[in-house]
Parts: sequence; structure tokens; C-alpha cells
Amino acid sequence: MSDHEVAARLATEAGKLLLEVRDELAQASQDERKAAGDKRSHDFLMAALAAERPDDAVLSEEGADDPIRLSAERVWIVDPLDGTREFSELGRDDWAVHVALWQAGDLVAGAVALPAQGITLATPTVSAPPAAPPKPRIVVSRTRPPAVALAVRDALDGVLVEMGSAGAKVASVVQGLSDVYVHAGGQYEWDSAAPVAVARAAGLHTSRIDGTPLIYNRRDPKLPDLVVCRPELAEAVLEVTRA
Repeated sequence: MSDHEVAARLATEAGKLLLEVRDELAQASQDERKAAGDKRSHDFLMAALAAERPDDAVLSEEGADDPIRLSAERVWIVDPLDGTREFSELGRDDWAVHVALWQAGDLVAGAVALPAQGITLATPTVSAPPAAPPKPRIVVSRTRPPAVALAVRDALDGVLVEMGSAGAKVASVVQGLSDVYVHAGGQYEWDSAAPVAVARAAGLHTSRIDGTPLIYNRRDPKLPDLVVCRPELAEAVLEVTRA
């Protein structure tokens, strides 16, 4: 299987496992669902990658950070459950599984599974979103929209769309359900690696909020901000976020 196929298959299978966990623990507490979902998806992905790509390193949100990845030629960057809060709330579908591959300094494959929606978006070929509406839609957290996103909304005379996980937000731009995702204030490489790989395959703009490239497999995996948007909106968005 190609790396693209491995990413897509593992993200999808981890998503199916998470749906089973959700059903199994439907009567449990939200905290129990969160803990079980994180652990089981992580364990599955680690075992599957060890079997499929035994010579590659792995950086996972739920695992210990092995410094061997810094000298590895290939590193899988995974988020076994992106949007743990949304996953724990029965009926919500805005959570995801991220599987991405970094090689030779850049992302080369990625998949974002949206298990509760029955969708997996994966490289190498992702359809570009349909035509945008007159007012740009800026997708934000349903609890704490960052000030920079509100500034982008005002500058573009746009509207806000509330959604859960980072993967679901980027997927919404890819699918044409929103047009701009701007985040500032704290994320890590596993939050954005697979979504960014998918967004790039769809022809979208991806960068830091200052316009510089998103760089992965660094010693410190913190990657606190990003912009994902339609390319025709990038200049207007960055004019705001660079300020």
C-alpha cells in the first residue's frame, strides 16, 4: 500500500473503533468515554503503524515523545482523537482522527477521518471546495473563538460558523462548508499535520498567522497558530493576522 493509502485506511479504521467505543460506553460518563477513546485509538494506531511501517518513527498526542524522530527520515504524526470533548458528547459529529506522514522536511501524506459523518478526506487527491458564498464564513471554536478570528470576520464582513475539533474545522473549509479557519493561542503538530496535508491537496492556502510556512517534526512540537483558507482570501486574511 502507498503511504496515502496507509494514512487513509488507518484513520478510517481508528474512526470505526472510536464509534464502537462510543456505543460501548454510551451509559458511561463523558470522562470515561474520553479516556477510553484516546487510549484505544492510540494503541490501535501505534500497533498498526508498527506493522505497516516498522522502520518509521511516530509522534502521537497520546504517546511519549521519542527523540529518535528528530533524526528519522520518516515520521508519522497522529492525533488518535481530535476533539475529545465532542467525541464524549453523544450525537456530536465534529471530531476526527488525524494520520499524517512527514518526510524530508515536509508533509507528504495525510488523512482526516470524520467517523461520525462517515467521511475520510485523504491525499493525494482531494476535490477543491465549491464556489464560495458572498459573505466569507469563518469557522471558530464553539466555546472560545480567538480574537484574531473575530478580527478576520470584521475585516472580511464575514459570518462565524461554530464547530468542534481542529480537524473538523479544516475539513469544513475543504468541503466548502466554511471558507477560513484561523487559530491562535495553542496547538501542537498533531492538531494540524493531517488537516494541513489534506487542505494543501485541495489547493487551499496554509500557513502560520504571520504568513510563514508551517514546519513539522521540530524538537518542540508546539505549533500554536495557523491559517487555512481559500487561496483567493489568503491575502485579505493575512493582512489582518499579520497586524
